Amino acid sequence: MFKAKHLSEIQKFMEKQGLPGKDAHDFPSSPITFPDGAHYRIEVAGIEYYSNFAAMIDEARKIKLPIHRAICTVGGSTYMPHQDMVSLAKQAKDEQVEVVMVIGHRKGWDVGSKELGYVEGTPQGPRHRGSDNITYWIEDMMRCLEAGIRGFLVYDEGLLRLLSQMRDDGFIPKETIFKWSVFGGQCSPVGAKLLEDLGANTMNPISDVSLPILGSIRATVKMPMDVYVIIVDSFGGMFRAYEAPEIARIASPVYFKIEPGTSEADIYKPWISAAQHDEWIRSKVRIGGILREIVQRRSPELKLSAQGPKDLTLPVVD
Repeated sequence: MFKAKHLSEIQKFMEKQGLPGKDAHDFPSSPITFPDGAHYRIEVAGIEYYSNFAAMIDEARKIKLPIHRAICTVGGSTYMPHQDMVSLAKQAKDEQVEVVMVIGHRKGWDVGSKELGYVEGTPQGPRHRGSDNITYWIEDMMRCLEAGIRGFLVYDEGLLRLLSQMRDDGFIPKETIFKWSVFGGQCSPVGAKLLEDLGANTMNPISDVSLPILGSIRATVKMPMDVYVIIVDSFGGMFRAYEAPEIARIASPVYFKIEPGTSEADIYKPWISAAQHDEWIRSKVRIGGILREIVQRRSPELKLSAQGPKDLTLPVVD
């Protein structure tokens, strides 16, 4: 007869695997930083048009805020004309901003994907259905790579494993990076370790992850975490501005993610005007400035990277 293990035994087993047996309720400071010694950086999502990038840079210059990463084509890179993508890559290289493209949401676009449209089917997430949708996603990525883009959002563990193998084998450029999406639903040190082992370069845990959980993830992996400081209403609408110093201290190296709005389904549509997206982007940059102010007031010892740190993966252009 099997005798159930005590909680303490379970915790000790996890610790032998290099995993914390409990969340970091003592709120420890992270022992690591970005290569430049900084604790936090700024990430802006929602560059749906080429003009949106220019609006982001213009607003950032007004308040002298460094922008380190732009999440582009959240509505799907299929909607961006190739020449606009080339222009975006060139400007991002000039401005020293890392670009992460969001490839088309193949499960959401799949005419056979019925369960995703129902309440009990949504917890499955946007993972891909079948080989066709995997190859469509990769073909769309190839189009972006040809334009010079070298960063991509991934939300399927199987695809991440395949992409890492492509990178290792030189099937795609060796410098390509992969960011794990919030839609992948990972929010534990075990999940984070899996993603890092599969080749993820940076990770976005779920938007409501607590400080102790952030601490437990940081104790397990070295890759940067991308943490929502403001999130769209459909994800809960949290605004964690006054937690920003603690997030930076505990989760360093961390990107502050700035994504206000009603819902991603509402705002990331290619038929919403570029001018409207320009205004949304400017508001996100201004929120980034507020986060910097709060961190500087309370925890001035925490460092924000300057514009264009050397470890960013920038687009490759001729």
